[in-house]
Amino acid sequence: MTTPPRRILIRATNWVGDVVMSMPAVEHIRRAFPQAHLAVLARPWVAGLYRHPLVDEIIPYTAGTRRRDLLGRWRLATALRARRFDMAILLQNAFDAALIAWLAGIPVRIGYAVKRRGLLLTVPVAVPASAEIPRHQSYFYLELLRRAGMLDALPAHPRIRFHGLDGLRSAGAQRLPGVWIGVAPGSANGHAKRWLPDRFAAAAAVAANAVGAHVAVFGSPDDRQPCERVADMIRRRGVDAVNFAGDTSIGEFLELAAACVAFIANDSGAMHVVDALGVPAVAVFGPTDPEATGPTGPLSAVVREPVDCGPCLLHECPLDHRCMEAVQAGRVASEVLRVVGLARSGAVQGATETVPR
Repeated sequence: MTTPPRRILIRATNWVGDVVMSMPAVEHIRRAFPQAHLAVLARPWVAGLYRHPLVDEIIPYTAGTRRRDLLGRWRLATALRARRFDMAILLQNAFDAALIAWLAGIPVRIGYAVKRRGLLLTVPVAVPASAEIPRHQSYFYLELLRRAGMLDALPAHPRIRFHGLDGLRSAGAQRLPGVWIGVAPGSANGHAKRWLPDRFAAAAAVAANAVGAHVAVFGSPDDRQPCERVADMIRRRGVDAVNFAGDTSIGEFLELAAACVAFIANDSGAMHVVDALGVPAVAVFGPTDPEATGPTGPLSAVVREPVDCGPCLLHECPLDHRCMEAVQAGRVASEVLRVVGLARSGAVQGATETVPR
């Protein structure tokens, strides 16, 4: 298009971790079009991640998750058509994302040409081969912008940071007075990425005792009972623990996690969130690849043990879960105390940056 777009729609991904890893791309869209009205179409469970100054509007994607909800998709497309967007940038790779943008009559539709949706896009972008871009998933979204002509070159290190951190920490501290360590023992997409619950409890209790902290346990509604077991094991070690699993929205989780002095998680959406919040964090990796989906912040550490079958990237372990069995609680607790020490020393101040409007 010859003139800069005035109204841009970004189709968000559906998973928390993917949303966080796509944040550098959202920042670059804002830089490329500083005067545009930037709206994000997102599923309700990730919409709260976009409540920051980069985005002007959040549009809930409320159509059903089943393919048969054609009426819901038509209604959504009709509502989007009335908003008269000039451009749609599809960070999600589903056919559905391109179909709705097409039905909404958005004249410029940019996305990767996957899942037979190329004909629905005005700017179909070829998917990069694995050797063409750095391995971290955040580059996958940035490369879409580069190939579409919105970005001159990929950054050497795409910092992933939420904005308004002071406000998030302040709000969280009102609900969590005192010193807290966060724990997220769950993980979506199978159990292979989950470290052993008793070791989560042991590492959290050791670290909490060392810094004089309580422990906050987080998870989805489906994780409530497993998280309660972890919280109970922590209490048995003489440390106060509160189970928040299933009781917080994504926005509330942002605030509570931001108020923690440290965090322990698997390779999960929670891990990506706390890393982007700048909270000292330790991520336990097993079947997945930290170079592809690991944290990027200077206060985050990865703990893993190399095994002959990993990283397998499987959702369920067909063997003996040896990659997670090999990770000991003492090592994780030591890493927690190390990153807390780094934060308290001020050695990594200035890790955030401001995106101009």
